[in-house]
Amino acid sequence: MSAPLSRHHATSVAYVGLFAALMAVLGLVPKIDLPFGVPITLQSLGVMLAGCLLGGLRGFQAITLFLIAVAAGLPLLAGGRGGMGVFLTPSSGYLVGYALAAGVTGWLMRWLPVHSPRRAATSAFIASALGGIVFLHLLGIAGLMLFAKLTLQQAIWIDLAFVPGDLIKALLCAAIVHSVAKAMPDWRMGGRPSCQA
Repeated sequence: MSAPLSRHHATSVAYVGLFAALMAVLGLVPKIDLPFGVPITLQSLGVMLAGCLLGGLRGFQAITLFLIAVAAGLPLLAGGRGGMGVFLTPSSGYLVGYALAAGVTGWLMRWLPVHSPRRAATSAFIASALGGIVFLHLLGIAGLMLFAKLTLQQAIWIDLAFVPGDLIKALLCAAIVHSVAKAMPDWRMGGRPSCQA
């Protein structure tokens, strides 16, 4: 009985490490700097994918591992940024929110229908929109208010600049989930099989 548990644990650790590395790879894509100190990056796509494909707990663990590496000084954020200082900038709400958003996205995927590739893709878009956009942006707005000294209304207006791009990322995440569900119907999303045979 211990062997299957050990194999499952090893697989979970591998997936967590793989998606932390995916976040680092997405950080190689150049960022788009905006005047208020929060860049547009591709790394929020990694947050959505971690939640949808790994589930809440492992998605949270993968992004937390990535953030620990960033805090330790590794330049893994878009633009080669790293160190504790990045958590004291206007974008800190988004950064701290990455792991929590992956957890929320994965938790939503657990309860949304995934019994066919099309349903899995639709659920991935919904989970990404609610967890990777709405929830994450609420934390981002809080960070803008705290570190950029903006009013709530100002922070909301600034945050709206990210919504169109993040909706595109949610669609891309849904397309990737569709491909995974079609190619590997036994893939577990949110702690259960993505498709039923």
